Amino acid sequence: MSLALMLKIRAQKLQEARRFFETRNVLEVDCGALVKRAPLDPNIDCLPVEEAFLHTSPEYALKKLLAKGIGDCYFLGHVYRKEELGSLHNPEFTMVEWYRLGFTLSQMIQETAAFLSIFVGELPVQILSYRTAFEKFLDIDYREVPLQILQNLAQNDTWSRRDCLHYLLSQKIEPHLGRNTLTALTSFPASEAALAKTAIVDGEEVSLRFEIYYEGIELANGYHELSDASIIKERFQKTNKAREQAGKTPYLLDENFLASLDKLPDCSGVALGFDRALMLHLKLPSIQYVLPWGLPFLDNRDDTTFIQRFGSHPKTDGGLTPLEFCCMNSSDDRANKI
Repeated sequence: MSLALMLKIRAQKLQEARRFFETRNVLEVDCGALVKRAPLDPNIDCLPVEEAFLHTSPEYALKKLLAKGIGDCYFLGHVYRKEELGSLHNPEFTMVEWYRLGFTLSQMIQETAAFLSIFVGELPVQILSYRTAFEKFLDIDYREVPLQILQNLAQNDTWSRRDCLHYLLSQKIEPHLGRNTLTALTSFPASEAALAKTAIVDGEEVSLRFEIYYEGIELANGYHELSDASIIKERFQKTNKAREQAGKTPYLLDENFLASLDKLPDCSGVALGFDRALMLHLKLPSIQYVLPWGLPFLDNRDDTTFIQRFGSHPKTDGGLTPLEFCCMNSSDDRANKI
């Protein structure tokens, strides 16, 4: 595919994405790329710029605006993550993130599926709980299975329970999700809540969050948003401890963000990888082919050389799949994380 054709299709899909939100009266917000405080995640590192950072997500900025009463809103633009490069990752990539007041998680899943129809057409949505996924694909109850069995399945006898679950999800379960459908993985363990609420479901405390997959690739990550600053601060502190244990730099807390949470309205939000969705729409082997600043165009590499490094599309022959390459080259222990 020529650069000119790719740019034309990319521009069309950006227009369609904006029309999607315009018809739903969702306001576009242009968030600044430079932030004083780095968003906290145990696996994601920020790119520093003198006394600031390039944002890894517009989440904090959008929630501060939601707390000021702007209503339903979205961001469509570039975000940045350090040392992420592969078939599904790039240090600079395009994210769509939006928030809907009063939406349940189920409503957010359905709207995310509607948005994805711009790229993959209208598909049925399969709802699959985290627990059911482990039972279906690994024949284990992740809550009760002994650590040794998890380590045996993961083939690593030094990993923690959480490390094993992350690996098994990314390597043994995610590749099976979203085959000829969209799969919404729900009810993650409470320990994976991040900034989502939790609830008791079937006697278990679970995260009110979801991830949507198509053809084994994660495309979106959504939450029923938590607004309790004390709980979030405690989670942030645990995240920083986890970063230190992993040899990563802890980040200062965004106290302004925490202070705004008491005015955050009840809402659900989702972040979606625009470039991955466009890659799947065009049946290309890597997001690098749909980034105007991607390696095939910047380095003038021919397709053969590029595929040898970045693999082929899951539906084509030859090379590594995007998932396999991502697992080999991403700094994230969750292979397909947005």
